[in-house]
Amino acid sequence: MAAPRTAPILVASNRGPVSYTLGEDGSLTARRGGGGLVSGLSAIGPEAGAVWVCAALSEADREAARRAGTNHLNPGDTGGQQVRMLDIAPDVFAAAYNGIANSVLWFVHHLLYQTPVEPVFDAEFAAQWAAYESYNAAFADALAREAVDEAVVLVQDYHLALVPGMLRELRPDLRIGHFSHTPWAPPDYYRLLPDEAAAGVLRGILGGDRAGFLTERWAGAFADCCAAVLGAEVVRDGDGAATAVRFEGRETRLGVHGLGADADFLRERSRQADVDERLTSLRAQIGAGRKSIVRVDRTELSKNIVRGLLAYRRLLETRPEWRERVVHVAFAYPSRQDLAVYRDYTERVRRLADEINAEYGTEGWTPVALHVKDDFARSLAAYRLADVALVNPIRDGMNLVAKEVPVVSERGCALVLSREAGAYAELGEDALVVNPYDVEATAQALHEGLRMGDGERAERTKRLAAAATALPPQAWFLAQLRAL
Repeated sequence: MAAPRTAPILVASNRGPVSYTLGEDGSLTARRGGGGLVSGLSAIGPEAGAVWVCAALSEADREAARRAGTNHLNPGDTGGQQVRMLDIAPDVFAAAYNGIANSVLWFVHHLLYQTPVEPVFDAEFAAQWAAYESYNAAFADALAREAVDEAVVLVQDYHLALVPGMLRELRPDLRIGHFSHTPWAPPDYYRLLPDEAAAGVLRGILGGDRAGFLTERWAGAFADCCAAVLGAEVVRDGDGAATAVRFEGRETRLGVHGLGADADFLRERSRQADVDERLTSLRAQIGAGRKSIVRVDRTELSKNIVRGLLAYRRLLETRPEWRERVVHVAFAYPSRQDLAVYRDYTERVRRLADEINAEYGTEGWTPVALHVKDDFARSLAAYRLADVALVNPIRDGMNLVAKEVPVVSERGCALVLSREAGAYAELGEDALVVNPYDVEATAQALHEGLRMGDGERAERTKRLAAAATALPPQAWFLAQLRAL
């Protein structure tokens, strides 16, 4: 029997709060995830009857979705949350997720294309775009079937940009919001997209009553794209900030919600035994009396790890007094390794770290301690001991690492922060701000961070932590809910 369509609140995202592994005997084992959405949804409580709609990401997930049919997953697997997992055909999912979301929309919003040679929008793109439309339509259909009259629907991120418009067609009674966790490209760059796709994404989001962004900068860029591509009217406040977009007889309000760090969770988790063990190990690896420059990232192209390593090499070259006195602890966790460009980038990171160690390392000192195996406890340990945190993305919607380090830091940490990270809007005043492309200036900022006095570093960290935790995940989620 199908689950009753009684959800007054719905969340839609590509990744859900649970994933599965399939045993040889056919048994399914659930693993619950974390993150801002999981924490946020828990804020409204199970009595609210909220439903989370997500995609099956693996064969085991698809098997779980098949067994559930049109019902929700077993609440014992999901921590009591009502979750509808969609069994989207693997080829459709791959084309939508890897072909469009991660290889096109992500590249556009993060300004990653090498435009003399890419992108090339050909017949393959057209087929992938059709899959992206089908993938979004599957979500819109599921949401329409789950929602009670006048329900509130919060759609998350660039994977599901078409859903609000599609859902509006199916259920005009619903209150629909979309939230973008990425930056938004300026009009000239956004128009690299084929005209139909560029307009389609904007029309999709404008199908909602509200479009949310991490910073005013990204909200403004979205509004500018609506004006340039669709000829839409942008409503602005007295300071010139975009507050709404009017198009084809509808008005979509714009909102800004700067997702913050979960201070209570981070402080509690960072003091557990496994973190203490890794802290001891990292301190031994760094060596007594040495300072540390820490970065924690996925090997995602936008994170700018290569230029960070180049800046560290330049620091050692131009400031020889730091040789044997500092270690760059670089966590570069492999990301999207099913895409060749990411595999190549990950290998380039490894190679550059090896070159720096070969060039400057001594018998008792390894300049770069590169870790590529994902380990959250080890990341928290690094946050605790870091003297300098390097967060230098080419472009980033927010960057929670920049917000998490000050919360966990034991003695205070100088933050070297890219002005192209969304977090710059809130943290820039107390960070050492850099142009992410400027290796020379980044090396200088690392030097300034290393020589910063204990008192100044502690005071900056205190202010950074306060700004970083202003809108923790639960408050961030509820703010969006209330705004709808």
